[in-house]
Amino acid sequence: MSNQASHLTITVDKSHILTLGERLYEQSIELIRELVNNAYDADATRVDVTVSGNEIVVSDDGEGMDMEGLKQYFNVGSDEKLLHPVSPRFGRDRIGQFGIGKFASLAAASRFEITTQKRNFAARVVFDKARWLAEGDSWVIPLTGLQPDPNRGDGTTVRLVDLKRVFKPEDVTQRIAEGVPIRAENFFVYVNRYRVTPRRWSGNRIPVMEGTKYGIIHGEIVILPAYRASKENMGIELKVKGVTVRREFFDMASWGKAATRIRGEIHADFLPLTSDRSGFIEDSPEYRTFLKSVERIIVEVRRAYNQLASERENRRVSRALKEALQRVHQALSLNPELSPFGVVPFSAKGRQGAGETAVEVGTGKEEPDPIKEEEEIPSDSDHEDATAAAGDEKPQKESKPSLRIATPNAVVKRLKFGDAGVTCCLDHLGEDGPECMTEGTIIYINRDHPLYKRESKKREAHILNIARLITQEISLMKDPANPRDAYNRQSKLLRDAFMKRDD
Repeated sequence: MSNQASHLTITVDKSHILTLGERLYEQSIELIRELVNNAYDADATRVDVTVSGNEIVVSDDGEGMDMEGLKQYFNVGSDEKLLHPVSPRFGRDRIGQFGIGKFASLAAASRFEITTQKRNFAARVVFDKARWLAEGDSWVIPLTGLQPDPNRGDGTTVRLVDLKRVFKPEDVTQRIAEGVPIRAENFFVYVNRYRVTPRRWSGNRIPVMEGTKYGIIHGEIVILPAYRASKENMGIELKVKGVTVRREFFDMASWGKAATRIRGEIHADFLPLTSDRSGFIEDSPEYRTFLKSVERIIVEVRRAYNQLASERENRRVSRALKEALQRVHQALSLNPELSPFGVVPFSAKGRQGAGETAVEVGTGKEEPDPIKEEEEIPSDSDHEDATAAAGDEKPQKESKPSLRIATPNAVVKRLKFGDAGVTCCLDHLGEDGPECMTEGTIIYINRDHPLYKRESKKREAHILNIARLITQEISLMKDPANPRDAYNRQSKLLRDAFMKRDD
């Protein structure tokens, strides 16, 4: 072989460029999102997207392009936005990187046209796929100079003509809402004259703000109300520069139905993206740092969800307990001789006997509810301190029983029998704990007991089960030495508790 120098010409097949664009934008609808993001990078304040049967038009009022700008636009893989990552007018972090979207457009349309104006320059470029491929090695596309229109002003309009598929306006709107920074100031996007607005979820909001050595992680996670739970759009949107890269479940995939109530978005502009911007470079230190922060965030979300679920469950339990106590009170009113606090003749109208089991009668016209929400019950030491401070001369208040094992999630209500009564505490005592038990005049019902769990699934069964346990303990209070008699008393109380009110 001769030592004489020679040269090789590097060529790129046009079809490969189109194929590369198609792979980067596998879903054609991504192209519309890309065009809107180009308008955002160009400092547009308004973008109008028109979707019709055969074409799509994306028009903006951005800075437009001059001849040099058009050259950069059609420069495959241009690093212009990497060299100038911030827009000149609004200081926006530019989104586009690879400059290959216009070739991918030909995967969805046979032709696209660009009309642009920047100050005293205006031109139209027509990129026809069939003509471009037919010209072989020529990479030249036609450009037509136009007379600048001062009424229109600066900006760019892109038309995708002869579409190969039908685009639904609602699908375009949804993709723009997810893939475009529409929360940015001075930036408004319209699809067929309707403004695209950010999705807003109603529910319990958890703000996200974490600082890392690479940048800020911020956003918001929402726990939807139970009636809004849905499998649609589940997960948390991970956004870079306001654009959703993908949805993630993290550890929420193991939460079962709870995961259907979690929505939100987390922004981390420092995360490095894959070439197609559909994912992250997961072996990067930035992404590993991000994951550690998100793990802490998800722990807080789980804690907040458990608290909300507990509050909701407590409201349900509280309603069932109140209904059960009202029925037990009805039964004791019909059978005062079964009260463990003794039988006292009914007083005259408007007055109260010392141990009556009837509804407590006040001095007003309305009878007070005998079922009371339990106040905070002081401990024995608190009561002793209060007694000592009061002195011997002052009358002593009747001390309330002390709840010795109540947890913060306990549901407590008091049923009064004249001047006495019982306190009912529904608490978590463990699956191996007793179904119910009594300490003094406090009845504990175990919410963790397998039978309680089973019966609590349906409202009527739940109320009946609570009433069964309360009447069981009240009957044993009457005569603990004779359990058989106690069960007979319980049977009578339960019968009268669930008889029709008009009977």
